[in-house]
Amino acid sequence: MANDYDVPAVRRTHDILRVLSSRPTPVKAAELAQACQLPKSTLYLLLDCLEQRRWIERQEGGYIIGLELMALGSAYLRHDGLQAAFHQAASAFVGRCNEVVQLAALDGFDVVYLAREDARRPVRLVSDLGLRLPAHACALGKALLASLPPEELAARLPQTLPRVTDRTIADAARLHRELDAVRRQGLAEDQEEVAAGLVCYAAFVGVTPLGKRVAVSTSIPADRLDDAHRRDATEGIRRVARDIALRVIPGA
Repeated sequence: MANDYDVPAVRRTHDILRVLSSRPTPVKAAELAQACQLPKSTLYLLLDCLEQRRWIERQEGGYIIGLELMALGSAYLRHDGLQAAFHQAASAFVGRCNEVVQLAALDGFDVVYLAREDARRPVRLVSDLGLRLPAHACALGKALLASLPPEELAARLPQTLPRVTDRTIADAARLHRELDAVRRQGLAEDQEEVAAGLVCYAAFVGVTPLGKRVAVSTSIPADRLDDAHRRDATEGIRRVARDIALRVIPGA
């Protein structure tokens, strides 16, 4: 049972790290003080402590996430054997289809990208590791939402579905119809709903022993999708999901 006990130093540290993780360039102390609503004296004490532990680093007059924090965070994938299972299955997919593969988990109503296996040809992606996207907007999110029991899905669904592109589903009834189709087909897709010109297909992997609800996807530029490549990609991503599940999901 959750409680409301709060440790101010932990909360403030969390706020600082969330701001740093959301920015592509170093963040100056004055910006952090404003974004986190912290007195400068408190902020500088926390920054010094975090820098000593290499959770953050000073760059170009500002701060970025540090190497030690990245190393600590990567342990999330090792707990369930996800890292090894994902890279083995994803490497085989890349060898067959030469398209990127992504692994993500559901957190609330967000998809969080955990790992990626890149193809041997470039593709413009929005799936930086650690990035969050609203689940209704992407194929990964739809695969994950479709796996939820109805009461849990209802509890997570926000009142308003934000648009990422003009093709993003913003109507709850339409989203429910699409999730029904995902359950029937075992495959989710988004048609340029996250990024213009990019089509994604995703399949649900399962819930790991430690409770991670995960799925995999591939993202392909629309202009290189023909019927044969679409068939290979959709069959392939289902196989990736099955292969990972067999390695990490009990009874899969």
